[in-house]
Amino acid sequence: MQIAKIGEAILRTPARKVSHDEFSQAPLIGFCDDLLATMLAANGIGIAATQVFDPRAIMIIASRPNARYPHAPTMEPLLLINPEVLARSDEQVWEWEGCLSVPALRGRIARSDWVEVSYQTIHGEAQQQRFVGFVARVFLHEYDHLIGLTWLDHIKSTQDIMAESVWLTALEQGRL
Repeated sequence: MQIAKIGEAILRTPARKVSHDEFSQAPLIGFCDDLLATMLAANGIGIAATQVFDPRAIMIIASRPNARYPHAPTMEPLLLINPEVLARSDEQVWEWEGCLSVPALRGRIARSDWVEVSYQTIHGEAQQQRFVGFVARVFLHEYDHLIGLTWLDHIKSTQDIMAESVWLTALEQGRL
């Protein structure tokens, strides 16, 4: 699957809910498998359907340590369909983020330290979960894609944007 890049209209378009008739069906299951494969091939830790030009409210979060996020906790990939934010902390944490749709840039933004969410599984089963710390950040980043936003919309100052190559060097040198 091709990943949409910043400036493409789909990234500014709010996603539509997956309909009841789509759950447990082969097309939805196949799409979700392909979405996961696309995220893994791009070395991502999350992806939203809108990032691959699909207008449905589907996301995957899959925190794991890698060169860009060496201290990320490890979790199994989690598919969330029709996710909604139920509550979030008032406490904000500032961290650097990147995005498969905003290549070669990093931004330092504030996000809630925890978030409570509801979503549906591939079979339409209702779930509720609380994400904390880095995993909350990943969820909120992907959720933004489903409401037509990117991390760039949260930037408070251009001082909080950095080329990813510069950011990686600073990270390796312990300056971040």
